[in-house]
Amino acid sequence: MTISEVISEIEQRIPLQQAEDFDNVGLLCGIPSRNVSGILVCHDALENVVDEAIQKNCNLIVCFHPIIFSGLKSLTGKNYVERAVLKAIENKIAIYAIHTAFDNDFFGVNRGICNALGLKDQQILQPKKNNLKQLTVFVPKDYSEQVKESLFAAGAGNIGFYDECSFTLNGNGTFRPIEGSKPFSGEQNVRENADEDMISVIFEAYKQGGIIAAMKSAHPYEEVAYQVYNLDNENQYSGLGMYGELEEAMEEKDFLRMVKEKFNLEVIKHSSFNDKKIKRVGVLGGSGASGIKAALSKKCDAYLTGDIKYHDYFLAESKMLICDIGHYESEQFVTQQLFEILSQKFSTFAISKSIEKTNPVNYFI
Repeated sequence: MTISEVISEIEQRIPLQQAEDFDNVGLLCGIPSRNVSGILVCHDALENVVDEAIQKNCNLIVCFHPIIFSGLKSLTGKNYVERAVLKAIENKIAIYAIHTAFDNDFFGVNRGICNALGLKDQQILQPKKNNLKQLTVFVPKDYSEQVKESLFAAGAGNIGFYDECSFTLNGNGTFRPIEGSKPFSGEQNVRENADEDMISVIFEAYKQGGIIAAMKSAHPYEEVAYQVYNLDNENQYSGLGMYGELEEAMEEKDFLRMVKEKFNLEVIKHSSFNDKKIKRVGVLGGSGASGIKAALSKKCDAYLTGDIKYHDYFLAESKMLICDIGHYESEQFVTQQLFEILSQKFSTFAISKSIEKTNPVNYFI
């Protein structure tokens, strides 16, 4: 199996189109047509991780954070990024990054945090906006099922934990073929009345090209009548952060002790205690100060994330306990999650989890 074939399989499960616009996800270096000898899954593709890949005969590194984030103007080994990339290229090792595509995935980074905390009724904290579209197409009744099957196969009609969702109305359509046409039915210059179905499906915006092509290939008409609408609906199954409910409400200090144990933490930075029990908890892996207001709007009693700055703690407004558990610490389950996903998809070559330490933050206790 080639690198490009492996990537195609990964992206069926974790579409890169879910990533944030600022991000640099996908294949960062490597030749797509090269056969895969083994995959190493890691958090950061640093030089020591590339060394590990060489030792384990893995020529594809699947990492969470992209080692190349901003542009490289040279490759001379003068810093940690260039050294890692150079060593990977010299040893014919490809590096593929998933980052915010997995952050925005319903079963991604934040799902791992929620599961570690034992949260129930998990929901997206900041659902993606301007992400959904609706297609309406008019089809001869006898071809309605054929067109729907083609649309579903292209990914239309997937809504959360349901697929093949559509709505159909029957009616009467008219058209008049004019000179130059090759009508499916009827005669030139004679108005035709047709028994047609109006089919409506919702889809994620990035799928539009494939869905329109699939629709046209299954449709019998020479000219297909259809409309595509942008929807204001939020995508409740894709977005940053999650929130959920603890089985039982906890005192604030007991909650922090539980978090410290579950995440194997040496320290937790937090806002002032509010003398209220913790029941609803919001989470956002990585740098999550941007999610504080969203967590407040969802009436979370506590919010777990990393990289909280001094002034961010004031945003709690004595309504929510803000907990900074560390950037890496909040994302620590990612490697295991990606390893499990890849292990389910690929069984013909070795998949390994990196054992190298890449967290740059240390604590002196």
